[in-house]
Amino acid sequence: MAGVNPPRLSVVAAVLFLTVGVTQLVASLLFYRAIDEVTLREDHARRVAELLVVSDRVYRLNGQSTSSVMTSRHLQVSLASDPSVDGSAGIDELDHIARQILHWEPSLAGRPLRLAIQPVEDGRRDLVGSMQLQDGSWLNFQSHDISSMWPIALRASWMTLVTSLACLGIGLLAIRLLTAPLRRLSEAAGAIGQGQHVAIRENGPVDLRNLAHAMNEMQGRIARLLEDQAKSFEAISHDLRTPLARQKLAAELVADTEISEMVNANADEMEAMLQSLQQFLRAQHLSAEAEEIDLNAALKGLIEPYGDKVRMATSEAACVITYREPLLLALRALIENARHFGDKVEVTVQQIADDWFVAIKDDGPGIPAQHFEDVLTPFFRLDEARGRTTSGFGLGIPTAHRLLTRFGGNLSFGSPPDGGPIVRVTVPRAA
Repeated sequence: MAGVNPPRLSVVAAVLFLTVGVTQLVASLLFYRAIDEVTLREDHARRVAELLVVSDRVYRLNGQSTSSVMTSRHLQVSLASDPSVDGSAGIDELDHIARQILHWEPSLAGRPLRLAIQPVEDGRRDLVGSMQLQDGSWLNFQSHDISSMWPIALRASWMTLVTSLACLGIGLLAIRLLTAPLRRLSEAAGAIGQGQHVAIRENGPVDLRNLAHAMNEMQGRIARLLEDQAKSFEAISHDLRTPLARQKLAAELVADTEISEMVNANADEMEAMLQSLQQFLRAQHLSAEAEEIDLNAALKGLIEPYGDKVRMATSEAACVITYREPLLLALRALIENARHFGDKVEVTVQQIADDWFVAIKDDGPGIPAQHFEDVLTPFFRLDEARGRTTSGFGLGIPTAHRLLTRFGGNLSFGSPPDGGPIVRVTVPRAA
C-alpha cells in the first residue's frame, strides 16, 4: 500500500521470535494441562483404591469404627445397607477411574463398584462411590474436589511460563544487540547518500564488520574522487580565465560595437558559469567545524548588500551550534535566487522544538509543485529548452541543497496561501 513504510528487520525478527515463543508457551501449557487431567484421574483412582482396600480390612477387624477411622478432611466414609450411587456406566471419565482403581488394586476386581460425579459449590466436583463388602453391606465414600489438586502441573506451568518469558526477554535483547550494527549501517548509508561523511563503527558480527569497513573505505574513495574532481576543474577554470581575459581584451579592439558587446557578453557569461560550477563542485567536499553562531546577526550581514530589496523579520536571539560557512553559502545562494526572481524578499527565523528554520519568501512567480524535486537537479531550468530569457545556470538551489544535506540540514519548498514562493531551510545542528 502506498505511503506505508515497511517494518525494520529487527521488528520483523522480534515479531517472528515472539510468535514462535508464544506458540511454544501455549503449547507447553496445554500439554501440562492435558497431563494434569490424566494425573488427577490417576491420583484419585490410586487414593480410592487404597481407601477401599484399607476400609475393607478395617471393617473385618472392627466394622463399627470403619467410618470414624477412614473419614478425613479429604474423604468422607460411611456404611449402609444400600449404595448411595445408582450406577456409573457410560461415562468415560468414571470408566477410566474405575479401570485405574483395578489397576492399582487387582484384588477389588470381584467387588461391585459404582462411581459418580457430584457437583458442589464454586464449580467444584466431588467423586462419590459405593463398594459392596463381603457381608453384603455397602461402603459409601466421597472424595472432595476431583478437579483440583494439580500441584505438579501447576508448578511445571509456572516454571514454563517464567522460563519462556525470560527466554523471550533475552532473545529480544539479543535481536536488538545483533541488529544495532545493521541499523547504524542503514542510517549511515542514508547520510552518505546525502553527501555526509559518517565514521561507521566496525563492530558486531564478522559480516557486518566487513560491510562497515567496506563502507568506510568507500567514503574515503568518494571523498578523494570529489576532491580530485574539484581540484581538476579549478585548474581548468583557472586556465580558461586567461583566454577569456584575452578574448575580452580583443573585443575592445573590434570596431563594430555590436560584435564587441556580444563577445564581451559571451565571455562574461562563460566566466559566470565557471564560477557557478566551481561553487557547486566545492559544495561536494567543503569541510567545516561546528561553532555557535547568532542566526539573526549572520543573516543581517548577508542581506545588507541588497538594501531595502531584502528585509528581515526581527526575532529573539537565535543562537545555534552549526556549521557557519556551509550554512551561509547556502543561504546566500537562496537569497540571491529569490532576489533574482522577485522584487521583494522577506527572511524569517523561527524555532520549532529544538530545530531552527530560516524561511525565504519572495513575490516572484514561484516554482510549480511538480518541479519541487526537479529544481534540486543541477542545471535544471524552469524555462524549457534552456532558453536565455532569464539568467542563471540552474546551480544555485542544487548548491544550497548539497551544502545543507551534507551537514545534516534540509531544504523544502512551499506556496503559502497569501501568494509568493517560500523556501524553508532546516539549519544543520551539530551533534
